[in-house]
Amino acid sequence: MKSLISNASIVNEGKTFKGSIVIDGDCIADIITDNDYPCGHFDTVVDAAGCFVLPGVIDDHVHFREPGLTEKADIGSESRAAAYGGVTTYFDMPNTVPQTTTLISLDVKRAFAARESHVNYSFFFGATNTNADMFASLDVHRIPGIKLFMGSSTGNMLVDRDEALDRIFATAPVPVMAHCEDTAMINANMQEAKRLYGDDPAVIHHPEIRSEEACYKSTEHAVRLARKHGARLHVAHVTTARELSLFEPWTDAMPQITAEAVIAHLFFSDKDYPRLGGLIKCNPAVKTEADRDALRLALTDGRIAVVGTDHAPHKLSEKQGGCCRAASGMPMVQFSLVAMLELADSGVLTIERVAELMCHRPAMLFDVRRRGFIRKGYKADLVVVRPDTPWTATEDIIQSKCGWSPLTGHTFNWRVMHTFCNGRHIFDDGRFDTSVRGEEVLFR
Repeated sequence: MKSLISNASIVNEGKTFKGSIVIDGDCIADIITDNDYPCGHFDTVVDAAGCFVLPGVIDDHVHFREPGLTEKADIGSESRAAAYGGVTTYFDMPNTVPQTTTLISLDVKRAFAARESHVNYSFFFGATNTNADMFASLDVHRIPGIKLFMGSSTGNMLVDRDEALDRIFATAPVPVMAHCEDTAMINANMQEAKRLYGDDPAVIHHPEIRSEEACYKSTEHAVRLARKHGARLHVAHVTTARELSLFEPWTDAMPQITAEAVIAHLFFSDKDYPRLGGLIKCNPAVKTEADRDALRLALTDGRIAVVGTDHAPHKLSEKQGGCCRAASGMPMVQFSLVAMLELADSGVLTIERVAELMCHRPAMLFDVRRRGFIRKGYKADLVVVRPDTPWTATEDIIQSKCGWSPLTGHTFNWRVMHTFCNGRHIFDDGRFDTSVRGEEVLFR
């Protein structure tokens, strides 16, 4: 099976240039610059005139809810949403039912994905207070990292014993990806909020409860442990300007300690709570405009290494109520790339930087094999996007099983036109190939 993407503006490794891409089987066979047109027969030809081609997005942080929580989402529905959004690879988190904290539960999730996932997949192994002895049995070629909850969130996987934390950082054979919030501080803040505002404080108080100080204290602790043990630390969903002081810019060499930003905290601020309420309730909380703007600045100065989504669907009925009752998390994987391209349009960053943060650096940070770049011999994971093509996010186009988004009603200027996954044309301008299945990602 040979395919051709022609007449494109190719965005790759810091440059944008005119050219065409030849796909042979599941790999990129050739990259042809300028106006040269390759000879030969092609089974599929995509004329990408006026469009940009990027590597398929690698989302390092999703919750696809399978097994055990499939009333909210499942691997099939959410990987379909990913393909619609130009995301060709995802790394799923361990707070499912059962939790992905044993070798058996890890294999169960892989089996689900082999049958159901439309795009490429891998799964984090979850740390607990008692399972660090299992790390030596993990196949480091089949997992991106160890997920560590240093703050209690959905799924109650809190690791809070000092001896357990020391052992995790001392023995982890792969990057430790940490959710950092100080649970004791959050609990005290919640108690005070209930005293002031009642049993279910309004969502506008969520960033007061899951506060800047709670985030900073926990992140500082994680950084201290990583330095003590020489571990690779990747801090998930950084939300505050203060936390950014803990990270070195990623320049020529990847630092030992890196930070992720997610779409919710780059797109929304506390000014959006009155309008969107529980729809933007997530952990850590969406915070101030100043924090949001500091995160945006850090996209270009290297302190933010990767942009993911923390895609976390819930049923709409579960998003009702205040800080206690409304579930935390939102579905974002279908809209992450177009949201970042909107920030590029507004001058926050360049399209080349979008590719770096969403494609190249996730591949580098987790040592992904042969993905994340447009290179000969690499897997043909590609997304074609068209600028200046306004469309509005409406409920009928949402592919996530939960059927809602905080972005409903928002008009985007960029449109995902085509997605190729391992050379298969899975998404073709609104048409979806349900037969396509992704591959398990390999590392190192």
